Amino acid sequence: MQLEPLSHAGRGLLNRRDFLRWGGTGLGGIALASLLAEKGLLAAPPVRPLIDPAHPYAPRQPQFDAKAKRVLMIFCSGALSHVDTFDYKPELVRRHDTPLPGGDQLVTFQGGQGNLIQPLWKFKPRGESGKMVSDLLPHMAELADEMCFIHSMTAKSNTHGPAENQMSTGFVLDGFPGMGCWVTYALGSECDDLPAFVAIPDPRGVPQVGPNHWNSAFLPAAFQGTAFNADKPIPHLARPATVSADRDAATRDYLKLLNDEHLAENPYDTQLAARIAAHEMAAKMQLAAPEVADFSRESTMTASLYGADAANPLTARFAKNCILARRLLERGVRFVQLFNGAYAMGEGVGNWDGHKTIQSQYDIHAPILDQPVAGLLRDLKLRGLLDDTLVVFVTEFGRMPTFQKGASGRDHNPNGFTVWLAGAGVKRAFSHGATDEFGYKAVEKVQTIYDLHATILHLVGLNHEQLSFYHNGIERRLTDVHGQVITNVLA
Repeated sequence: MQLEPLSHAGRGLLNRRDFLRWGGTGLGGIALASLLAEKGLLAAPPVRPLIDPAHPYAPRQPQFDAKAKRVLMIFCSGALSHVDTFDYKPELVRRHDTPLPGGDQLVTFQGGQGNLIQPLWKFKPRGESGKMVSDLLPHMAELADEMCFIHSMTAKSNTHGPAENQMSTGFVLDGFPGMGCWVTYALGSECDDLPAFVAIPDPRGVPQVGPNHWNSAFLPAAFQGTAFNADKPIPHLARPATVSADRDAATRDYLKLLNDEHLAENPYDTQLAARIAAHEMAAKMQLAAPEVADFSRESTMTASLYGADAANPLTARFAKNCILARRLLERGVRFVQLFNGAYAMGEGVGNWDGHKTIQSQYDIHAPILDQPVAGLLRDLKLRGLLDDTLVVFVTEFGRMPTFQKGASGRDHNPNGFTVWLAGAGVKRAFSHGATDEFGYKAVEKVQTIYDLHATILHLVGLNHEQLSFYHNGIERRLTDVHGQVITNVLA
């Protein structure tokens, strides 16, 4: 028998001295690993939830006590200007219409910079905390004491598509699951007749990357978000007029009998179980979804609170989307993503992308967003839902404190912007981090979107370093290999 030649490392183990020397080194490595594990200094082992294919949405226990049972993410497409809304900079007012230091050398998304321009809407102290918020969003400003502001957020991209991707999926590239998919993959849902994750597009259309926000990508397809809004409920749910209610119920019962028998004959076929579960969910939605989108039982007081009776039809339609979000949350839907702004109408027309004439554009967009979101926050608190619901208000990046050369608008700015949280597990009337004196760049307690995602997962009882899915040889995480929980904002 011909033996394979020894490697160089193998030849080094042929004599007793080298064997003991290298063997001792190996034992030292094992001992070190053991000591590091005892101290909790090694990487946390991955956690993949055990999912019954026949019941993929069954509620699952979080890894530790969760402050929030459900999440509402409000996404302002187009990049809402932080310096005109929540991030007050007195120096920007004092230095109005003067050059940004170094700005003549600065080229951002659409080109060079003009002068610094003060906020186009006046800032005032709000609530008991005296938080400075602008008059652009007066209804939301009244609720400043409910909000936990993060003024030092940063993004990896200054382009809408990749930045939208990162805010919703953690990655600037396409092909990664939305945050709502990760949360429902880990926790399932407390509702068995509605989707675990619902995306509510703006009445004007979808955001720039569209379904990327709610796409399950490599996670099981069961955890993909379902998109519908008040204008366009889930289609094809109504029973045909030619089929009676009794006949429809009998058909469903017989179908369940056949499915149960087929599954019993193939007990280890997980794909079959998943298909049956999907069809059963669809059958339940036939009954539940029309009810959740039926606003006839909402009082006139509720409609007025949200602005659903507003003269502006876009405000009224977005307000109904906000009512829909509350109705979904109170029925146990785990994750709701509510969009304000769409791209079908072009740059800045139906979204917050204020490059050319930001004042006239924002004067149109702000009333559509303001009262409905404020009404939603008030209503959640009134009904006690804010106690165990985390509200997250985001956009893809901020805007420059300068105007663009030759325009009356602000360019993209991923170097510093504001998001806010409210509700379960976060401090009220609190501000974390800061941008520089002009609002251009985060300089104090700088945070990333990875940190924001880690914090959201923490609040629903999940360790972002452990929650994973094995795909193409990689343990994939929402936060990739980054992220730290922003402990300073936790209540």
